[in-house]
Amino acid sequence: ISRPATPYTLNPPVDFDGLSWPSLGTRARLEATPDEQKTRLATLSGAIRTLLECIGEDPDREGLQDTPLRYAKAMLYFTKGYEENLKTIINNAVFEEDHDELVIVKDIEIFSMCEHHLVPFTGKMHIGYIPNRKVLGLSKFARIAEMFARRLQLQERLTKQVAMAIEEILQPQGVAVVMESAHLCMVMRGVGKTTATTTTSSMLGVFRKSTRTREEFMHLV
Repeated sequence: ISRPATPYTLNPPVDFDGLSWPSLGTRARLEATPDEQKTRLATLSGAIRTLLECIGEDPDREGLQDTPLRYAKAMLYFTKGYEENLKTIINNAVFEEDHDELVIVKDIEIFSMCEHHLVPFTGKMHIGYIPNRKVLGLSKFARIAEMFARRLQLQERLTKQVAMAIEEILQPQGVAVVMESAHLCMVMRGVGKTTATTTTSSMLGVFRKSTRTREEFMHLV
């Protein structure tokens, strides 16, 4: 044993009525009527128009006339994870299986938005787990990662949310998640370091307790 048990957050990782770590207003967006969705889109478009005016642009010129609506639709897509239902994503793809060795899904592409500057960070996520008589359909790992990534995020939080969600769903012997990404908030502004990458990890269960198990995972990814 090399490290103590993981410090769990006070908030439950999975709420099986449809939301996982919901933010203020998440449920309203999930349950919005068509009229409410139109109102939300119009409000967001108006905010983008104001932004264009504030930076000194003319939102009525030809190239920008449709930009507020286009960007509003894009932002709702970038954050569509707020509307997704983890239970639906899993879709009963949990199966009884007598397998107790390491399972790894590597190189899951991640596109997310930094909540501090609202610019993208992109990279790859590697997920591993050791089953405890239950396995999950392999595509579901990518879908879980996508759901949490399509929100305003921190890389540290995203990594841990994916790990804790998988642990609650499967109750495995252990879960390991490693993410490597480049943040445009470091490239386009601030220090302007174009080659810097950030690596985060979340190790639960046997991966946190056993150095050998953790090293095997890190070697394979």
